[in-house]
Amino acid sequence: MKVFIECEAGSNQKHVFNEKTLESKETFQVSRSYPYPYGFILDTISGDGANLDCFVLTKKKLLVGDIVDVLAIGYMEQFETRNQNTIEDHNILATFPDEHTEITNKIKQKLIAFIAHVWDHRVGKEVKVGQFYDRQDAVALLK
Repeated sequence: MKVFIECEAGSNQKHVFNEKTLESKETFQVSRSYPYPYGFILDTISGDGANLDCFVLTKKKLLVGDIVDVLAIGYMEQFETRNQNTIEDHNILATFPDEHTEITNKIKQKLIAFIAHVWDHRVGKEVKVGQFYDRQDAVALLK
């Protein structure tokens, strides 16, 4: 699957792109630095109507605007509360074919801590992590 990178690991800059044309729309600062490169999977749709989001679990330096070919190794449930409505906004977890990454407890805790605090600057925005699922479930979600 092809992932468009919106945010670099280690950066607290959230870049927003038009997911169809890939044109930059805006950039703003978030409350935490991204633990892994983050973006969206081209030609998909998630529960919030946007493309499916994706964290690429890698130590490779990926830059904003890169399009990378990766493999799904699992997914993380994510729920956002907007105007008293709960919206699913799950994140696929992926890696490069030549890397053998497992979704360890350390990775889970890093992602949970990031999601719990990335929006601290936005009053009233509540985002929570649910369960983590394996590759088979991620492939089913992608379909």
